Amino acid sequence: MKTNHEKVELSPNYQSILLATDSSDYSNRALTESVAIAKAYNAKITGVHVYAAKLHDMRFRQMEGGLPEHFRKEQELERQRGVHDDLITRGLSIITDSYLDQIEQVCERENIRFGRCSLEGKNYSALVKEANNNGYELLVMGARGVGAIAGSRLGTVCERVVRRTDIDTLVIKDPQRSLTEGPIVVAVDGSARSYGGLLTALSLATHWNVPVKVVAAFDPYFHYVAFNRIAGVLSKEAAKVFKFKEQEKLHEEIIDSGLAKIYQGYLSIAESVAAEKTVETSLLDGKPYDAIEKYCQKIKPSLLVIGKLGIHADAELDIGGNAENLLRNVDCAVLLSQRQYQPRLDLMADVTTSWTEEAEKRMERVPSFVRNMARMAILRYAQEQGHTVITEGIVEEATAQLMPKAEIVATHDAPHWQAAALARLMRVPEGFMRERTRECIENYAHQQGTDEITLEVAEQGIALARSKGME
Repeated sequence: MKTNHEKVELSPNYQSILLATDSSDYSNRALTESVAIAKAYNAKITGVHVYAAKLHDMRFRQMEGGLPEHFRKEQELERQRGVHDDLITRGLSIITDSYLDQIEQVCERENIRFGRCSLEGKNYSALVKEANNNGYELLVMGARGVGAIAGSRLGTVCERVVRRTDIDTLVIKDPQRSLTEGPIVVAVDGSARSYGGLLTALSLATHWNVPVKVVAAFDPYFHYVAFNRIAGVLSKEAAKVFKFKEQEKLHEEIIDSGLAKIYQGYLSIAESVAAEKTVETSLLDGKPYDAIEKYCQKIKPSLLVIGKLGIHADAELDIGGNAENLLRNVDCAVLLSQRQYQPRLDLMADVTTSWTEEAEKRMERVPSFVRNMARMAILRYAQEQGHTVITEGIVEEATAQLMPKAEIVATHDAPHWQAAALARLMRVPEGFMRERTRECIENYAHQQGTDEITLEVAEQGIALARSKGME
């Protein structure tokens, strides 16, 4: 069932594309695809090639000791060094210019803005620095280069670069396949990067008029394997302490019903984000990268879009395990998304979060005029803490930590604050001053024999606070 549509801007900010080239079949296909993307977004393409003159020079010096005797005479050696230096300096520069000339000619023919970038240094390092520090939104490169050998799936330069880039990176895996053929497969896992990748896929699909297929994969089998392993090493006494049978039953109930619901929810959110564009969704079970790879083998997409980091990533991670395995193993091109998009909190909550009956009853005590605000604050707190079921205890925790004191007091049995009075209190600086002012207002209301705090009562209480130097 589709959730309410969410209106979002689909177009990625692909105004500046960096294209790595070495004139291999893979980089030639990368050029073709860069042109297709640049035409869709009126973007500029900057061609880049990295050459390692200093590395060649060092290697030549290392090999000098192995030269024949007549080449090792000082005069001849100096001459050979000069010839080699000239050959490397001018030769590599000529080769680089030739690679970039090829891209420039294509861009001129297609009326695409073009820039050239010739870099000297260690190839992967120089390319990463250029990609991360000069305002590009997309890096396009081949999975392999001119030095590829039969049977290899991913070149070392590509592998090192994708780990270190901060921008969207498109890796070309099949020199014979056009991305514009479609379909596009997007993998979502509830992370901001996966939904950012979905937006990019939807935008590209609109330009190319190809279908989008969205998948979410979860692994319901791992815990069975884990529990069987644990069962094999636990003593009877340890099993009793661990309450092994009860733990196993609980995990089965949670995983069988919970995981599937959560990941199906991620697909429902994807449908909502897609809005008027129809997407086909599939819930896959198994090790995520393996299940998605098998799906791609069946569907044969031209492009797989996946967040470079997933929902369980930590601050130290450079690339997610599923992204890394899929980049290496699938046959189609892979777009590693760094763009982040977080769907509306209420949208996420509708499909991933539920409330216990006790929690719902607790919320009924919150005045109607602040109930929605309080509910959203509690949902946000629950999400940050990783909860998918909101209990009365979580409501209490969230209320204590996140909601203003004026809202907290409104949830108890004491004075009822009218909306206008509460709004007036919110104009008092937050913290100690607001708390003491609230106390003055409530004390004044108690002295007047009323439990209804109107705007007039609030103003009188604030006047009392001022007289005491509190407001």
